[in-house]
Amino acid sequence: MKKLFYAVTAILAVALMAQAETRSPKRDISANLSIFSSVVKELQSNYVDTINMDEAVETAIAAMLDRMDPYTEYMPRKAQEDFRAINTGEYAGIGSYIMQRDGNVYISGPHQGSPADTAGLRPGDLIMMVDTVTTLGMTSDQVSSRLKGQRGSTVKVTVKRPFVQDSVVTVEIVRDKIQIPSVPYSGTVKDDLGYIQLSQFSEKSADEVLDALDRLVKEDNVKGLILDLRENGGGYLESAVRILGYFLPKGTEVLRTRGKGVLDEKVYKTSQKPVAPDLPLVVLTDAGTASASEITAGALQDLDRAVILGERSFGKGLVQTTREIPYEGLLKVTVARYYIPSGRLIQAIDYSHRNPDGTVARIPDSLTSVFHTAAGREVRDGGGITPDVKVGYPDVSRVTYNVVRDNWAFDYANKYFATHPSIAPPGEFTVTDSIYADFKTFIDPAKFNYDKVCETILDRLREAARIEGYMTPEVSAQIDTLTAMMRRPLDRDLDSNRAAITPYLEREIATRYYYTAGGVESYLRHDAAIDSAAAILHDQARYRDILSPKTISGKK
Repeated sequence: MKKLFYAVTAILAVALMAQAETRSPKRDISANLSIFSSVVKELQSNYVDTINMDEAVETAIAAMLDRMDPYTEYMPRKAQEDFRAINTGEYAGIGSYIMQRDGNVYISGPHQGSPADTAGLRPGDLIMMVDTVTTLGMTSDQVSSRLKGQRGSTVKVTVKRPFVQDSVVTVEIVRDKIQIPSVPYSGTVKDDLGYIQLSQFSEKSADEVLDALDRLVKEDNVKGLILDLRENGGGYLESAVRILGYFLPKGTEVLRTRGKGVLDEKVYKTSQKPVAPDLPLVVLTDAGTASASEITAGALQDLDRAVILGERSFGKGLVQTTREIPYEGLLKVTVARYYIPSGRLIQAIDYSHRNPDGTVARIPDSLTSVFHTAAGREVRDGGGITPDVKVGYPDVSRVTYNVVRDNWAFDYANKYFATHPSIAPPGEFTVTDSIYADFKTFIDPAKFNYDKVCETILDRLREAARIEGYMTPEVSAQIDTLTAMMRRPLDRDLDSNRAAITPYLEREIATRYYYTAGGVESYLRHDAAIDSAAAILHDQARYRDILSPKTISGKK
């Protein structure tokens, strides 16, 4: 027994020594803090101008943290509200998204059933006044802080509404607790497949996914499931572990985190009986899939439980926690790296090794290492989750890009909503020829500013030919001919890009009548990833083949 005691003591001593070696010596920390404190005092006492010390210290802290990673940040009390709302999925306010545009702030969309929705606020409303304060010229953060407040308190909002006769509208809104849904939409696609869009991992995300999954499995009797993690930037790690438990056997290890010291390792396992242990599953990812989303997708890939489809994920393999700082400050600090079941770390950028100019770059694929899934399939570390089946998206033309970026589709949807009391259900509504013709007349060519790429290239060619001495009359005539051939009126560009523009237009219009869920349902009909996922789920032989190790030299 004594030998065992001494052995354990020795192991702990070595571990603690190794942990201590990873930290800076206390004397160095004390000396540097003393230097910093002295500089602050000297500036405060002797600098020729008045110093805003709060701003100066926050700038100094930000500069120090900038040498670490973008996820380690200091938040004074005034900056914590949005952070807590993201983690909890709730806040107290009127319940509407807002957007900055043309130097002012607009309603971009109230949450269904929220106080803003009940009061009648609409997308496109220009927020002119909150209570007695004029908000014209304010930033979205400034307006947001005025719209939020204690639950049960009243706020008066004055807006200017487009496309109606009585354009100035004032409403009184009673603020309430707003729960931001983690599952904006769930339903059946392609007749017999379930679909769940998960937009974030908050404290309540796992419950929302469970509700949707229960309904799809028990009521709709779906034959397969598509879990959409595209543009999901992550969040609450524990929610990811719970969601994984719906598809994996109880007690399955799905994650391991390792911190600074050898003792700072934590293992996460599923803790409940699975809800859908055998339901065929496809997970959608893209470059916006990060953190807890990558844990979910990566664990399901490593355990051969789901086909990952789409684009390579972001590559965030770092874990953050929060620490309270004096005077109600909060430090969000990276404390560990996480490793998914195959043992790989999917972090794409090594922030501890910077270029001489301070920049960092992604780890090149040539330097990544091979790991293996439970079934023996090859997967790699160091660059996010590479999908089993890649589905790219078509290039977006400049005219389509500007229709969306410059809010032409958004504004037309507001006009349509103001003049049409109802539309077909979102899964059936289509932009007809007459609607698209009306949309084209809605766009003012004089205000539709977009770079016509071909014309720009020809202008550069003309200038280069002049500079290099090639601009003969013959060359000039040829470039003039090409320019004339490439110059097309906006009306023709809108016609040639109708197939690409229509899904965005349908989604915006459907959102006005059926909120976010309706917009998602409408857009899914045009989603190439949904088509690819459905093709796999409807072909079980292909599904199983994707999840099986490939034959090499006649061997599995």
